[in-house]
Amino acid sequence: MDITNHSAAAAVGPAPVDAYAKRALGASMLGYAMDGFDLLILGFMLKAISAELGLSGAEAGSLVTWTLGGAVVGGVVFGILSDHVGRVRVLTWTILIFALFTGLCALATGYRDLLVYRTIAGLGLGGEFGIGMALAAEAWPPRLRARVSSYVGLGWQAGVLLAALATPLLLPVIGWRGMFAVGLLPALVSFLVRRAVGEPAGFVAHKSPTGWLASLRLLVKDWATTKLSFALFVLCSVQNFGYFGLMIWLPSYLSTRFGYGLTQSAVWTGVTILGMALGILAFGELADRIGRRPAFLSYQAGAVVMVLVYSQLTDPTALLIGGAVMGLFVNGMLGGYGTLMSELYPTAARATAQNVLFNLGRAVGGFGPLVVGSLASAYSFSAAIALLATIYVLDMIVTFLLIPERRGLALD
Repeated sequence: MDITNHSAAAAVGPAPVDAYAKRALGASMLGYAMDGFDLLILGFMLKAISAELGLSGAEAGSLVTWTLGGAVVGGVVFGILSDHVGRVRVLTWTILIFALFTGLCALATGYRDLLVYRTIAGLGLGGEFGIGMALAAEAWPPRLRARVSSYVGLGWQAGVLLAALATPLLLPVIGWRGMFAVGLLPALVSFLVRRAVGEPAGFVAHKSPTGWLASLRLLVKDWATTKLSFALFVLCSVQNFGYFGLMIWLPSYLSTRFGYGLTQSAVWTGVTILGMALGILAFGELADRIGRRPAFLSYQAGAVVMVLVYSQLTDPTALLIGGAVMGLFVNGMLGGYGTLMSELYPTAARATAQNVLFNLGRAVGGFGPLVVGSLASAYSFSAAIALLATIYVLDMIVTFLLIPERRGLALD
């Protein structure tokens, strides 16, 4: 089974979009929306959690670190399972695990049990992105694949936007325990997903061969494939490093430099998120029309420029507009990784590739807030944000040299 040399005969004409494809997309978007909602509300709630449970700054920060650590492990494990057991079945498991242990956080009595709940919830969180991307890509026709992958990415933005808007309103009323209790609702979604969505025909016909590590070995089966996997690891690392480095510190940057309160920071952050959502939507359209490589290179160049521009802005209106445009380029590529990996790896390794490579990138991205925070302490927030532009230059080099074009090809 060849990963790097897909059949050129795979280019196909228009194909209908059936009800199954729409259900598969809905399930994938819902799973990723819950990820985005959970991670952002945790950032908003750390102060309240620390005050009630008496957590130190290091302990509070470790809740985010261990959640992301759990996501990396869960991404690897559930990605491999998905290529063997089934996309929908494993997606249901990940949503259920995530929901139950997020809900248990509401009952935490101290640091240790809360840390355990967050870590196990992270296991479920890590599995959802790659499985959802693989499921959507396999259910929809090639001519719409980049757009559909972007729609899955929009699920994350919807969850993040909901968290940015709802947390300032709900947190003072129901407290951090009530916010975690809301996390039980996705448990109902898992049952609805299992009932409404079956396994894609492509997976049933070409699921992973016997042996739990077989799909993992397909990521490095030869030198050409290993180079592809390395390139995608770099792209996913830059994506997550830039995203977490910016979004975790953006409220603090606005507060420290411009004196914005919680509500003002939430509004400015929300506008940036809307810009990201628009960027994701536009990226899918662009990648389906002009190709994956041109779309990525355009967005990466835009990210370099806009991160530098944003670090120099001081006018409130300019910050609002600039944040939206920066978000458009910085996070607009999110759905593109799902498209690339769906087209570069066979069905037998597709979910494994999605989850392993993206979550390894997420592990690297977890250092983004630490690096930005350290640079901000040594220099300034604006200098730290400006230096993030250099990672998008690396992104452009890797894309230009190592990423092939696979637009319009049917999946193996």
